[in-house]
Amino acid sequence: MTRTETRKKGRSFTVELKTKSALKSASLDSGGPDGVTVEGTLGTLVGATFQDEVVLEVAGTRGTLRVDLTADEISAAPARNPVGSADGGRDQ
Repeated sequence: MTRTETRKKGRSFTVELKTKSALKSASLDSGGPDGVTVEGTLGTLVGATFQDEVVLEVAGTRGTLRVDLTADEISAAPARNPVGSADGGRDQ
């Protein structure tokens, strides 16, 4: 994954799962007519690094998540409640 013209349209990401059994669910209509949900497991954490300083890569034993996000953007982001908290990690 590299930053391209897509960056102008918003944040991009990829999820690669090594097997179909790592995919829990995929839905194109969850949460409304335009919603999309992809759930699965990356397995045990192997590592989290920045590729080319612009892509956060979280690697697990069962897959990899990549998001075009820099360390500076993470540091500058406002604090939020963690996912799984009372508000589900959503800003109120």
